[in-house]
Amino acid sequence: MLRFLFGRLWQSLVLLVIVSVIGFAVLNLAPGGPLSQFALTPGMTQAQLARIAHQMGLDRPLPVQYWEWFTRLLQGDWGRSYRDNQPVLSVIWSHLMATLLLMGTSTLISVLIGTWVGVLGALRRYSIFDYAATVGAMVALSIPTFWFGLIAIYLFSLRLGWLPAGNMYTIGDGSVLDYAVHLIMPSLVLALVNVAVWSRYMRTAVLDVMNQDFVRTARAKGLTRWAVLTRHILRNALVPMITLLGLQLPTILGGALVTETVFTWPGMGRLFLDSLGYSDYPVVMGLLMLSAILVLVGNLMADIAVAVIDPRIRLG
Repeated sequence: MLRFLFGRLWQSLVLLVIVSVIGFAVLNLAPGGPLSQFALTPGMTQAQLARIAHQMGLDRPLPVQYWEWFTRLLQGDWGRSYRDNQPVLSVIWSHLMATLLLMGTSTLISVLIGTWVGVLGALRRYSIFDYAATVGAMVALSIPTFWFGLIAIYLFSLRLGWLPAGNMYTIGDGSVLDYAVHLIMPSLVLALVNVAVWSRYMRTAVLDVMNQDFVRTARAKGLTRWAVLTRHILRNALVPMITLLGLQLPTILGGALVTETVFTWPGMGRLFLDSLGYSDYPVVMGLLMLSAILVLVGNLMADIAVAVIDPRIRLG
């Protein structure tokens, strides 16, 4: 088991370094750059721009810039924001909890509803419910997330007035109930596509396990339908689903970026877009590295969970 864990951890660290190299190179080779914001200042001369570039270390070769940034990153110094000169970690931390709240709620909703729909669709194969779930999943996967968000705002906020149109809380309130009310629409919109994905995979996994010999043996031994479902079918069907949960993290982060923009949610998605528009590269790289770390940790935890459930994986 320890050999399995160390192997997965080593692979994650190598991938993290590769992501940092590619992200840093693409970001710094893109047109514009952080100096483009200073160039818009009236009366700014080339000599002043050169002095600013020297102060920011932007006049050094790109490999040197990367190495200095990476060594500081290993020491816990993620740099300072070009926009407000605040530490990158402080800037990200002020938006991180909002995204984690949104992601955690939407993931919980998608897993619970998607698992229920997938299992019920497999048990009632080719029924009206199964066909309705299939059509609903195809519709949810075909329509962009921002469209669902705009329709939800129009119906439940503008037309019916049931829910707030955006933001994380009402200024001057900030109670738990107020946070929960503001969380309803963005979390449901973000969970909608993930419910479709989770239900389709869960249906396929349950159908695959139901056709195995050990399930027929359990039924022949006289076990009740509920016992066969919980002890044998679901336990084995959840093995690929745990891996899917780790792989869905990038999709959730991408969806959170769109959803946070539509609902003006003050999370990392909005921070990423604002920082990218301002060419605030230290914050953008910090968000990229944090997202990569979350994805790798999610995949690592999924591998560990699968290895605990299925000993064949950790022994292979």
